Amino acid sequence: MKLGSLEVWPPVVLAPMAGITNAPFRTLCREQGGGLFVCEMITTRALVERNAKTLKMIRFAPEESPRSIQLYGVDPVTVGRAVRMIAEEDLADHVDLNFGCPVPKVTRRGGGSALPYKRNLLRAILREAVRNAGTLPVTMKMRKGIDDDHLTYLDAGRIAVEEGVAAVALHGRTAVQHYGGTADWEAIARLKEAVTEIPVLGNGDIWSADDALRMMESTGCDGVVVGRGCLGRPWLFRDLAAVCDGSAERVRPALGEVAATMDRHATLLAECFGSEPHAVADFRKHVGWYLKGFTVGADLRRRLATSGTLGELRAGLSELDAAQPWPDGVDAPRGKTHARDRVHLPAGWLDDPYDLAVPCADAELDTSGG
Repeated sequence: MKLGSLEVWPPVVLAPMAGITNAPFRTLCREQGGGLFVCEMITTRALVERNAKTLKMIRFAPEESPRSIQLYGVDPVTVGRAVRMIAEEDLADHVDLNFGCPVPKVTRRGGGSALPYKRNLLRAILREAVRNAGTLPVTMKMRKGIDDDHLTYLDAGRIAVEEGVAAVALHGRTAVQHYGGTADWEAIARLKEAVTEIPVLGNGDIWSADDALRMMESTGCDGVVVGRGCLGRPWLFRDLAAVCDGSAERVRPALGEVAATMDRHATLLAECFGSEPHAVADFRKHVGWYLKGFTVGADLRRRLATSGTLGELRAGLSELDAAQPWPDGVDAPRGKTHARDRVHLPAGWLDDPYDLAVPCADAELDTSGG
């Protein structure tokens, strides 16, 4: 798959996930198979203001290539400045723009999955990003629209082509669906039919490598974006590399290998953060994902998920049954699965789909990570 000057194989992208796709997790995934591994969402305002927390989030392993950053922004000028900063200061090799985030604190400011409804504002943001990117490829990720009455993905895809975007990725859900229901792969196929000049990537309900293969075969999309399906399963990227190379081989680690990966994950977090307590606390959310489907007692699960030091975590991991085989039926939804009753939007947001005005004075979030 070609994204501007970048050649990506296999055609697989790790979706940015707040608090998940930091440098340690990307390292674990990248070691399993190739692709494009995107860091956590970076807010354009925080970047151009050189917010200390945001600058710390732009950390890549020495061997990490290509380096990929996803930006969130609603102001064309600020987005342009952020992209220019990335290009001029060599902060990354690829920029992705977030128009898919459905969380209320983003959409109520007119950002994320709410923004493509404003066609001219979307065009202005894309134009400034591409104009300031130099040789860096700019891509975008979006949803179908706000809801079924306000679908925007076909218009957004055409605008992306006209403004020189290198690829578009579509999550086959609306903002109101959040992560509930079933992803609409037919929408991905319709986008691929409408957008033939650049790669179209599909996202949504890829829980296994075979799901990715089915998506590509049924929609004609050029590649896939994987998010929640890899939670607690960095080896999914080895499966994805295999399926793209035509191999039927799949990784099914026993619990001992899973435990070793958990140990390494927490250790990498400690090295990255420079604080063992911070790292172990951050790792707690991963415990349930790694152990999904395995037979592990409630007390041991609790101790692993409340460990305060690497020593405590390792002591608990040593109690796991290393020989326990990979469980059946775990190629299934992980993480959040609920839908929303409504999408929180700025007042009057739906009145004029061609309004070019930036949503509000504080629409540019001042912190990164989603």
